[in-house]
Amino acid sequence: MKVVILAGGKGTRFWPRSVERKPKQFLALTSRETMLQTTYRRFASWLPANRIYVITTRAYRPLVEEQLPDLASDRIIEEPAQRDTGPCMALTAYRFLSEGDDEVIVTAPSDQYIPDERALQAALEKAEQGARHPLAIVTLGIRPSRPETGYGYIETAADQELPADDRRNREILPSDGLLPVKRFIEKPSLPVAEQLISQPNIYWNSGIFVWRPSTIAHYMKIYHRSLWDQIAKPGPMTEQQYLQLPKLSVDYAILEKAETIWTVPVDFEWDDVGLWTSLERIQKSDEEGNLLQGDVYTHHSERNIVYTDNKPAIVIGAQDLIIVSTDDGLLVCRKTEEQEIKTVLQQWEQRERRENE
Repeated sequence: MKVVILAGGKGTRFWPRSVERKPKQFLALTSRETMLQTTYRRFASWLPANRIYVITTRAYRPLVEEQLPDLASDRIIEEPAQRDTGPCMALTAYRFLSEGDDEVIVTAPSDQYIPDERALQAALEKAEQGARHPLAIVTLGIRPSRPETGYGYIETAADQELPADDRRNREILPSDGLLPVKRFIEKPSLPVAEQLISQPNIYWNSGIFVWRPSTIAHYMKIYHRSLWDQIAKPGPMTEQQYLQLPKLSVDYAILEKAETIWTVPVDFEWDDVGLWTSLERIQKSDEEGNLLQGDVYTHHSERNIVYTDNKPAIVIGAQDLIIVSTDDGLLVCRKTEEQEIKTVLQQWEQRERRENE
């Protein structure tokens, strides 16, 4: 198989540490390496280097080249601009198919925490067996450990719940360790998440997909023909042309519509590192439950996340806050409100644009 690492996102929920010119995949959040470097090393520990690719936007290519100096230039797939994961997957598929290559690929985010490289390898090798079959998509499903409202969920089905066509597909696919997907569930409310994790056939959607380029192309041609036709036009696309493509997630573009999807349930430690509070599950807090990075002193303060990279910080009498100070801004946020960071940042940027017009 080949692996394509997705490294073109903005990571706005880690503002003001993650900013547009240098988003979170290029930052050292969980270790001394950047998220991209850690992800690349995770795959390079068992996969030949010539089978690892990175897809990123034109603006971030210099950062990829700087952080992965051993990555050959022809293994960087360049998006002219950011248009979400639907166009990203279409461009990836077209790149391989235009070279006559329909080998199974793994598409994986660059900002996940997976310390057990061998367990990941075993799961992907199992997924590869299913993905070799025509039009089959295989995901990795994480067994949930808490009622998480920031993740999507996968519900698997028993054979008798599947339509007849899917049951026939079940017979030709390897059954060992592969479960048929009944539906994907978007980020739920807390009561729904609590109900979901009580069921044995529910998994977190890892965002790691295993499929052939021809499978991606097939579904794109059926459901988003105009997008695929634009991607498949001869010659390179300009930034303006790429920005005219619809902004679609791969979940909406393909996964919610595909006929044959399977999941490999996995038990290894995993986190998508999507929010500041995710760092509390990875790094060690002090005796008061504070997670501190930088020159920080706390007094009568508990369960806070405090990061500063530009000046000393003193925190007094605070509980359950996220406090982040960088040269790009200051964030003070209750932990329970951190899902709003992206929305509020977008509102603020829109107001700034209006005032400058």
